[in-house]
Amino acid sequence: MNLGATLYVKNSVEAVEFYMKAFGMTLGYHAKNEDGSFLHAELLKDGDSIFAVSENSEEEIVQSMLASQRPTMSYGINLDNDEELDHAYKTLAEGGHVLRELGSLPWSPRSADLVDRYGVCWYLYVSQHRPD
Repeated sequence: MNLGATLYVKNSVEAVEFYMKAFGMTLGYHAKNEDGSFLHAELLKDGDSIFAVSENSEEEIVQSMLASQRPTMSYGINLDNDEELDHAYKTLAEGGHVLRELGSLPWSPRSADLVDRYGVCWYLYVSQHRPD
């Protein structure tokens, strides 16, 4: 079973480029609205669909997520190594809101929580493990 995730953001064309840069992704299947924004844009990592991006013009939603200290939901991304984590963290933090700086948790040696400039909350981590 896979969980399908779609990020509904304002300025979807810009956001797709932003996420491709942050996570080293490519654009997969996509369809555009009449105004050129994305109705649906799948983002791929190593040929696998990770999540999709769709246009949402409601700015209030973005602002409420940026102001939140603990959003009700976040997208967890397990990155392959520390370099990928550092790059994604730095990119996503630009214009966003860091909820928890890079650090360790009992189940993950390196992780962080943040809300990016599009109002999307992320839990970024590497090499997740569970304590004995």
